[in-house]
Amino acid sequence: MADKTITKTELVASIASATGQSQSAVSGVLDSLFSTVSDAVAAGNKVSIPGWLAFEQVATSARTGRNPQTGEEIKIPAGKRVKVTAGSKLKAAVK
Repeated sequence: MADKTITKTELVASIASATGQSQSAVSGVLDSLFSTVSDAVAAGNKVSIPGWLAFEQVATSARTGRNPQTGEEIKIPAGKRVKVTAGSKLKAAVK
């Protein structure tokens, strides 16, 4: 497990320092990136950043689950979820 989580503020500061851009400009770009990815995936499109990440919407079927506290069976309705896949560059960086 990671010992430290990088917050958005720390990420913005790091990118701003590396690029020479202002933190507000970098924050605006990141907000736009997240918004665009969110809108595209919600519309059913796949967003791919080759070598790094891919985001897509996948459908889940209805199924029967179990309440862990009572053991009672419950019906879990069909729905949608987001699938995030790591690309080859990200996987290589982790090794």
